[in-house]
Amino acid sequence: MAGLFKVGVFKDEEKLISSIKDLDQKGIKIHEVFTPYPIHDVLKLLKRKSLLPTAGLIFGLSGAAAILAFLYYTSVIDWPIVYGGKPFNSFPSFIIITIVLTIFIVTITSLGTFSARSKLVPGNINLIFDERATDDKFVVVLSDKEVNEEDFKEASDILKKGGAVEIVDKEFEEK
Repeated sequence: MAGLFKVGVFKDEEKLISSIKDLDQKGIKIHEVFTPYPIHDVLKLLKRKSLLPTAGLIFGLSGAAAILAFLYYTSVIDWPIVYGGKPFNSFPSFIIITIVLTIFIVTITSLGTFSARSKLVPGNINLIFDERATDDKFVVVLSDKEVNEEDFKEASDILKKGGAVEIVDKEFEEK
């Protein structure tokens, strides 16, 4: 079963945002937007929410708790060394390593979560609508399965008026 996609390519971020707003006003659902760098307004305009910051907070809090528990266990319970009047629980000495390892844990687990959620795993072949999206172009993709036929045709005019430098209909085999 094949899917038909309308791909609009933009050179300018402002024109992309303007076209997304115009498509939204007409009630045309956007399948996906690809940009060479993160644009936070796009998520708001598409009315999508990312749970990655929440996941990062959870990873950070649980990582910090685990690190502090490990440091407390090793220096107070398992191998207490008393020298120079040092207290058993010398919490200030734990702070630097806790901060550094928490940043490390959040970075690695967030990367893993993002990769798994995006299906960026070895051997998986993702659809590439326009390779220039990773270089310097902004790409809007509409699917014929999410938009009725009249709106699908009207979308070309909206994208062209919005400043799209190229509008292409592409057919991909769905998995």
